Amino acid sequence: MITKPTIDRIMEAIDIAEVIGEFVQLKKRGANYVGLSPFSNERTPSFTVSPAKGIFKDFSSGKGGSAVTFLMEHEKFTYPEALKWLAKKYGIEVEETQESAENREEENHRESLMIVSAYAAKFFHESLLETEEGHNIGLSYFKERGFSNETIRKFELGYSPDQWEAFTGKALKEGYQAQFLEETGLSVKRDNGTMYDRYRGRVMFPIHSFTGRVIAFGGRTLKSDKSVPKYVNSPESDIYHKSNILYGLYFAKKAIRDEDNCYLVEGYADVLSVHQAGIENVVASSGTSLTVEQIRLIGRFTKNITILYDGDAAGIKASLRGLDMILEEGLNVKVVLFPDGHDPDSYVRLVGTNAFKNYVAQNRKDFILYKTGILLKESGSDPIKRAEVIREVVESIAKIPDSIKASVFIKECSHLLEIDERALLSELNKMRLNKARKDAQQATRTIEPADYLPPEELPVERPVKKDESSQEREIVRLLLLYGNRMIDWDGIANTYIGPFMTAELSDVEFEYPAAKKFVDVYSRELENGVLPDEQFFIHYPDKDIVDITVTLLATKYTLSENWYEMHRILVPDEQANMKATILGAIFHLKKHKVGKILDGLRTEIQKADGGPDSDALLAQYLQMKKVERTISDYLGSVIIK
Repeated sequence: MITKPTIDRIMEAIDIAEVIGEFVQLKKRGANYVGLSPFSNERTPSFTVSPAKGIFKDFSSGKGGSAVTFLMEHEKFTYPEALKWLAKKYGIEVEETQESAENREEENHRESLMIVSAYAAKFFHESLLETEEGHNIGLSYFKERGFSNETIRKFELGYSPDQWEAFTGKALKEGYQAQFLEETGLSVKRDNGTMYDRYRGRVMFPIHSFTGRVIAFGGRTLKSDKSVPKYVNSPESDIYHKSNILYGLYFAKKAIRDEDNCYLVEGYADVLSVHQAGIENVVASSGTSLTVEQIRLIGRFTKNITILYDGDAAGIKASLRGLDMILEEGLNVKVVLFPDGHDPDSYVRLVGTNAFKNYVAQNRKDFILYKTGILLKESGSDPIKRAEVIREVVESIAKIPDSIKASVFIKECSHLLEIDERALLSELNKMRLNKARKDAQQATRTIEPADYLPPEELPVERPVKKDESSQEREIVRLLLLYGNRMIDWDGIANTYIGPFMTAELSDVEFEYPAAKKFVDVYSRELENGVLPDEQFFIHYPDKDIVDITVTLLATKYTLSENWYEMHRILVPDEQANMKATILGAIFHLKKHKVGKILDGLRTEIQKADGGPDSDALLAQYLQMKKVERTISDYLGSVIIK
């Protein structure tokens, strides 16, 4: 368990914009930063980071909280994992209380897989650098490929000994559980229950998560035996989903953001060679077909992708259709084809960094124009094939969400295809209309009327009305913003706004669950002699309290400082009359609660129908009406002035 002083040092060191900026491309907007949501697919930024408050708020998904909350939501870290990640980032030594062997065994499943993977990476790396077999076979191969010692260490490259149980035997001997060795794919279980190494005799390429932890491996054989697969990759596991991972992204993300461009290559060696040449904004899909998740991963840092192909024309043709997904996600795609027989790895080693950069700059083409040229060349003079090319090109353009960008490509392609621009526009509009109809039909099919809910699924508790919940949330907002301010209005002195509000509302029962939790915690802290502030609630362990705190502290919009100068319109400031602000919120909520009591009494009086309880109920009703009038008079005469 991490000690309280350590947690305090971590919290003091955090720059939330800096932390989240490692995962999301942020732009300064006033006092805050904005970016595209990393939790949902959006094209208009609704993700806000407030350095002053130390919070983020994602208005598209509703998520929000501190830097720790972000890491837990985004990276699926546990609370201790998030703290340790931040401690490592800011160079803070983590102090922990003594952990027993029993507690260690109870570590969550996901963390156990991470620990085993980290151990394996260390084992393979040491085997490469510190054993004779590793030097003679693995290191010799990497040196032949031109990889420097710095690159080998940075990417933690390794070698798995060509023995059946070299890794597995040592891992089991050191106490790593067979279950996790098998789940990560590092070891394979035989029919008799014994285990052997999956990667024996292969050079190893560790695959890192977004935050730099080893989560999987790619192993390349150095044998010429055709029956042996060239590459063996880790199977899917709780920590590794290949469709969500790009090889090298951990090492490339800063450069991608700085260069506002991402080079996409095919294999591990391509990433290593290009990165080593000083071109660090490079990642690979590791031999798998590009997925939407991978495209969105890149889209967090840049809207520009440059795909570096080798000279294999057949491979290029096969991948063209899949690249339409990039256009559909609103990213700009350029393509570079290297001379026959070369891939990015071999070409950068042949010509060097500057010549490589120059070649890429001079030979990159917009994907749609590139695709048009390739398909036209293939179709020759056949009119039927030419018509198919036109349709396929327009299908790609139809996937571009930006209508202006699509219009530019229509104009360009009309020249290449030698067809009237209006004909292409007509075909484009047909495709978009058909897509819109299909989407509408799909949406209609997936909607199920609420009336069809079976009786057992209907809510049994009375839902809190919107106006009621908003009034209760307003109390929470005022406690957060002004609870630790001294009251400075007539008649009340030497007390803070927070204790005053909770005392005034001691007879009010909150019904909105998150607001009730918040006020209960606030009151309890006051009883313990603590006046909690917004940071107390931002870092509170209860998710409901963190959510309501961040939602009320964050705002999607900020008023320009030039608003008054430009429009001469004054916007009311609630702080100008704190008495009206605080008492108004208290008495509006009380009036609403009294109104609910009156509604209940009216119902009871109707049910009594002149019976023995009628007089008592009527007396209660008249008393509550008097209270309601008193509150209304007070609101009218004091608050509104």
